[in-house]
Amino acid sequence: MKKILIATGGSGGHVIPSLSIYDHLKEHYEISIVTDKRGIKYINNSNYNYTLIEVPNLFSKLYLLPFNLIKYFISIVKSYNYLKKNKINFLISMGGYMSFPFSIASWFLKITLVLFEPNSVLGRTNKLMIGISSKIICYDKNLKFFPNKFSKKIYEIKPIIRKKIYNINKSEKNSFDDVKRILIIGGSQGAKFFDETLTRVILKISKKLNIEIFQQVNEKSNRSLIEKEYNNCNFKYKLFDFDENLFENSDNFDLAITRSGASAISELSQLCIPFIAIPFPFAKDNHQFYNAKVYEDIDCCWIINQDNIDEEDFTNRIIQLFNEKNDYFKKKRNLEKISNQNSWNIVNKKLFNLINEN
Repeated sequence: MKKILIATGGSGGHVIPSLSIYDHLKEHYEISIVTDKRGIKYINNSNYNYTLIEVPNLFSKLYLLPFNLIKYFISIVKSYNYLKKNKINFLISMGGYMSFPFSIASWFLKITLVLFEPNSVLGRTNKLMIGISSKIICYDKNLKFFPNKFSKKIYEIKPIIRKKIYNINKSEKNSFDDVKRILIIGGSQGAKFFDETLTRVILKISKKLNIEIFQQVNEKSNRSLIEKEYNNCNFKYKLFDFDENLFENSDNFDLAITRSGASAISELSQLCIPFIAIPFPFAKDNHQFYNAKVYEDIDCCWIINQDNIDEEDFTNRIIQLFNEKNDYFKKKRNLEKISNQNSWNIVNKKLFNLINEN
């Protein structure tokens, strides 16, 4: 039986797909996860076999670079020892600096290395590791900045999303209720913009539409300020940090306003929830914009540039979207088409084929 290790950490965009891969493979392989402290918040330790291993961020503070280089070398040694001690023979690297030492160690040990790239832009760690990898799993075969000489390593797959998402009834509304339900999921990147600017936009919308708001808020200090603002208005709302059961009733949401993390927009797409994407403008290589562009090109979403947002204009666009309806339901029908092309079994078969051919 193959012993598979998934190296992941950092944001939910790295960790959540790794849990889905774990669920796909756990019945037929001996599988485990290594992650860092940032990744733990997304892992239910009663369901997943994982180990905590910290890896320093080399460039977090440049004056600490010499010390971090030493720590990084030590993390490569620890990774080497972990892989050897646990007799791992297949490594799936989810990208990000946390997985880098394990990828290097796998090369020394001649362990099969498979990379994972959910974004439409090749990540920097994956770009460094593509030469020593066997394959790279991706959703978009036309990855930006991908070296052509390694094109045969691309292994295209439908978005890998949580199993529970497939079991949720898709949003099948063909008309709006009196109350328009808006979901706001900003993630951890650029959360201040979502907490401040979008809160003001919601307050303006509430004066013209009957709405209910479900809003992700990361900072506790911002949460109390938003509650104070919303309590003075006549609409229902729910504020949350991370809620793994958020989509249990997808019919609760008419529209999502979101960053363009690959996992978030893949799940919204699967549930046929039209979304306005506001890519994080400081994301490396502008990958969030390119993630959303894939959906915009097939008329499934709207993209708004954060740097050019005018609050009054944005407010009016959302109101118009609900009032005119045609563009909204066209995008919803297009989401349904691509949602029907994805299933747990389709992804499962693709993953098994990949593992068994290496």
